[in-house]
Amino acid sequence: MAVKAGERQEATYRAEVLEMKDLSTYRNIGIFAHVDAGKTTTTERILKLTGKIHRTGEVHDGEATTDFMEQEQERGITIQSAATSCEWNKHRLNIIDTPGHVDFTIEVYRSLKVLDGGVGVFCGSGGVEPQSETNWRYANDSEVARIIFVNKLDRVGADFYRVVKQVKDVLAANPLVMVLPIGIEDDFKGIVDLLTRKAWIWSDSNDPESYEITDVPDDMTDLVEEWREKLVETAVEEDDDLLEQYLEGNEPSIDDLNRCIRKGTINLNFFPTYCGSAFKNKGIQNVLNAVIEYLPNPMEVKPQPEIDLEGHETGGLAIVDPSKPLRALAFKIMDDRYGALTFTRIYSGTLKKGDNVLNTFTGKTERIGRIVEMHADSREELDSAQAGDIVALLGMKNTRTGHTLADADNPATLEPMVFPDPVISVAISPKDKAGNEKMGVALNKMVQEDPSFQVATDEDSGETLIKGMGELHLDIKVDILRRTHNVDVEMGKPQVAYRETITQMIEDTYTHKKQSGGSGQYGKIDYQIEPAEKNVGYEFESKVTGGNVPREYWSAIEKAFKSCMVEGTLAGYPLLDVKFTLLDGAFHAVDSSALAFEIATKAAYRQSVPKAGPQILEPIMKVDVFSPDDNVGDVIGDLNRRRGMIKSQDAGPTGVRVKADAPLADMFGYIGHLRTLTSGRGQFSMEFSHYAPCPQNVADVVIKEAQERKAAK
Repeated sequence: MAVKAGERQEATYRAEVLEMKDLSTYRNIGIFAHVDAGKTTTTERILKLTGKIHRTGEVHDGEATTDFMEQEQERGITIQSAATSCEWNKHRLNIIDTPGHVDFTIEVYRSLKVLDGGVGVFCGSGGVEPQSETNWRYANDSEVARIIFVNKLDRVGADFYRVVKQVKDVLAANPLVMVLPIGIEDDFKGIVDLLTRKAWIWSDSNDPESYEITDVPDDMTDLVEEWREKLVETAVEEDDDLLEQYLEGNEPSIDDLNRCIRKGTINLNFFPTYCGSAFKNKGIQNVLNAVIEYLPNPMEVKPQPEIDLEGHETGGLAIVDPSKPLRALAFKIMDDRYGALTFTRIYSGTLKKGDNVLNTFTGKTERIGRIVEMHADSREELDSAQAGDIVALLGMKNTRTGHTLADADNPATLEPMVFPDPVISVAISPKDKAGNEKMGVALNKMVQEDPSFQVATDEDSGETLIKGMGELHLDIKVDILRRTHNVDVEMGKPQVAYRETITQMIEDTYTHKKQSGGSGQYGKIDYQIEPAEKNVGYEFESKVTGGNVPREYWSAIEKAFKSCMVEGTLAGYPLLDVKFTLLDGAFHAVDSSALAFEIATKAAYRQSVPKAGPQILEPIMKVDVFSPDDNVGDVIGDLNRRRGMIKSQDAGPTGVRVKADAPLADMFGYIGHLRTLTSGRGQFSMEFSHYAPCPQNVADVVIKEAQERKAAK
């Protein structure tokens, strides 16, 4: 049978792509950690070692390759995840350097969602810090295989063994120690590789390649054997035959151990653990070798399940194969001087410049304008990309974070991303009228880039509200508005995202009856409103029997009540955790309609919620404060004054970590106050924990302010 020229060309193209890219040599990895644990410095050293850059830039100098935003360079923190790629030992590494600050965890979450493996960086003196816990939880949720790098062993107070114990105790993880440090703090000079029983000792020249491999120092021989035995015992549990041989006294080969470690790492049974000092260029080679040896390639990761447009799994899987139908997930939108970049992970299929692909969320096709490979803020043009690749696409007009791009002839959706609700808002306005339109355009772009950032208009005042995950988050957004988009704005006072709920069960009835010539409107409902379980949001149940309220009207009743919950009856904040049960009712054969029952339900909401013990809820934050020993009493006293509940105090080598739950309303401006209390040495991080009832005196103020806003309108 004759083959058409186009088909022949396509087959040749696919063969070339398959031949060109060996997915077994791919590693898609993220580097994540608590703020200031050394993620970006580690990334810089990796890029230098792999030959991607020829001069390392330092975070404290504002010259790190992956911290290319002005705000990142000034503050010495990572704000948005940056993608880059490099090669090591004939393997291709796609690396994403993620932020550590809790206000930007959304960047970590969406990066981990599309990665196959990760490197968790922990500070040798700080240990497992609060953001480390959050990131670790995200990685567990995404089932991402990880290796651990305990960094900064040259710092005062560094203790590798203490951090290993914290990983076990705090993260409930199983660290598989692969190396031991030689020396500590100022005396740190290298590591012992437990597998090979060889010491890697770096010179003080700060050249990562200036090292020698020697025998284990005499004073460490017993320690090395002790930890090597633990390593071997854990590894051989992955292979029954090897375990049996080991129990009979046969030492497994290094190749067999590597195979077992790889299997256990990919199955998340343990996490190979390394140590070093990225700043002093010590220990990075071992981490790179471990990434290649133990972290999975794209084909070894559990395939992504495909779902239908209602969110139900179809049973199909996005298998990592360039010849399968296209399945790609847009995980980040970034606006730069060349236009919007859509960062995309391709799970299956092949993507070419000029292709038309289906966005399964919008139902519309989009044309791929250009495909580029990113190196921080510079790029390299590609003609095509395939399963396993992480690339940026230009020319996507309607694709947003979490959307799936698929083959138009064979569509399917990948599991979308779920983003947390903002907990803080602030009113902003441009300083001059000319900036109003510019501000609207800029905010629209910023919302597309960051799904945890929201913009709304206050109906009472007409003000523009920006909403985010914390004070720093919103400060950065305003800074970006001013510098990147040239819109100078004034900020109001930060506002807390309060919520409302009910505390009592109430049974009630409501009849909507309207007759005005011709057909009228009629709908009667008997119902029960009660508090639901925490974090349920809204529950609906119908116990109507006998057709007193026909089934076709139930969904109108359910949707009407849910739509009312966006505005509570006390202060106008959204209502949480309510169950509405339809008990009975009545209808009229001519006058009843979905609209009539909708109107009845909305009136029932206004009638009954005020009688069900409404209550104001406030966001409670999980606060983690580091304080020098001398200032702990002052810090705890101050947290108590802020209505904080102290959960624990953990003494460390350089100070005390105090964990507490505190209401967001009392934590504004806390960092400045903490610095005053601790002479600039204190640090803290804060993330949303849960909603809790307000004390009555606080609730009274919140309700009074809401009434005043309404009166002013």
